Amino acid sequence: MTTAFLEISNGEKLSREKIPHLSFNDFQENALDIVKNGGKVVHYFGFQDEDSMKLMAVLRTDKLLVAGCDAPESYSSFSQTCEPFHMFEREIAEQFGIRPQGHPWLKMVRYHPNYREGIPDVFGNDYKEDIPGNYDYYQVKGDEIHEVAVGPVHAGVIEPGHFRFNCIGERVLHLEIQLGYQHRAVENLLNNVQAKRLPILAENIAGDTTIGHSLCMAQAVEALTSVTPDKGAQIIRTIALELERLANHIGDLGALSGDVAFLPPANYFGRIRGDFLNLSLLLCGNRFGKGLVRPGGVRFSLADDIRKILDERLKELKPQVKHVLELLFSASTVRARFEDCGIVSNNDAEHLGLVGPAGRASGIPYDVRRCFPTEHYVQIDIPENKKTTCDVYARARIRYDEVLQSIHIIQSLIELPVETQCVNDSNYNLPASSFVVTLNEAWRGEVSHVMLTDKEGKMLRYKVKDPSFHNWNGLAMSLRNTGISDFPLNNKSFNLSYCGFDL
Repeated sequence: MTTAFLEISNGEKLSREKIPHLSFNDFQENALDIVKNGGKVVHYFGFQDEDSMKLMAVLRTDKLLVAGCDAPESYSSFSQTCEPFHMFEREIAEQFGIRPQGHPWLKMVRYHPNYREGIPDVFGNDYKEDIPGNYDYYQVKGDEIHEVAVGPVHAGVIEPGHFRFNCIGERVLHLEIQLGYQHRAVENLLNNVQAKRLPILAENIAGDTTIGHSLCMAQAVEALTSVTPDKGAQIIRTIALELERLANHIGDLGALSGDVAFLPPANYFGRIRGDFLNLSLLLCGNRFGKGLVRPGGVRFSLADDIRKILDERLKELKPQVKHVLELLFSASTVRARFEDCGIVSNNDAEHLGLVGPAGRASGIPYDVRRCFPTEHYVQIDIPENKKTTCDVYARARIRYDEVLQSIHIIQSLIELPVETQCVNDSNYNLPASSFVVTLNEAWRGEVSHVMLTDKEGKMLRYKVKDPSFHNWNGLAMSLRNTGISDFPLNNKSFNLSYCGFDL
């Protein structure tokens, strides 16, 4: 397949002049052709470049591809024939007032005003404080149909999100998920703050994905400033990312145990999650890894005494983890709840563009660590960890496998000689008219950041994509023809981010 898109590498600095600038018709034709033939959308976004409005797409096959074009005020929606563009087109419509004509379900994403002054809002809203409550939800008609509304204020300590179930009896016909109730405008902050503030913002995009997001940011700055971290820093970053994966997967397995009322593993997993968070604390002084990753390397070294404690704790925790995993997965009562619950078929997952454990549970083998490796992953053999049952059991089993794989990866890395020069001052002198995209496999899946600079070297567009942006619609699909009482179980099997979505 030939394409006018340019092939690029993960973390490759490009002059913006080298990015193909196509006519909109050619841009649309090429993008649709790539995605319809098995490609996936990494980014599709708009940005204001002086007096002109532009669109840019980063797509992936076995390669990364990029191209841009001038943005029309309206166009024939890509999503009519190619579903993976669905969320991206809604986001562009909300942010810049560019209407995708014929979009199958054009609605707001995050409840914020149009970024462009003087351009009419495509949703007909005036952005008063009560807009979320006035949202026109999808309805199923029928005498026996009833609706169940949950949120946006929840009973637990949880961020706001609204779930509206259309049911017939206990069976869910359709679940509509509406997010964006606490819009933080993180992307606007990233566009406008002093560059030295980028690490603080990036590691707070989603607190449970501190390493995943801060790593993408650091790699983007490093690419633009031509800085290469030393091998020791790459090893420490890899260890930190795997510790983040471990803590969150263990936490999710505990939550799944609790949702099927199997309390012994729920309690054990809760305690063990704390143990892995404390290993991140040991590494950098923060349980979530904040303050560790900076452009140019890391702020803390892996001293011999810390390496020794890490090794001892992992050797102590590994058999405990194996024991509790077997306790959970060998229980017939657990399997009876997990199996055949919340199925998202491979075909649906492909159309939705699911990533990470949610995608691999539905038979999509994609893993950034294997397909577009960074840091020390270039030298690590990451297996294809896909499943075929596409259900809650598959999503739980993915975590089972990745927990053991992550422990093995960390144990192998702490045996290596690790010498690094800790970073105190990073280089944030960004070059003019440049572009870079970075991808990493965070614990939920593909995290990606794009940096575009203007002709003065200032930030023109900073675009963030959390895996939850792809995967929330997967949760909605998992509820089709499922009992409403199984919503908590399905929800926990995805465990998606509100704040990572609400940028």
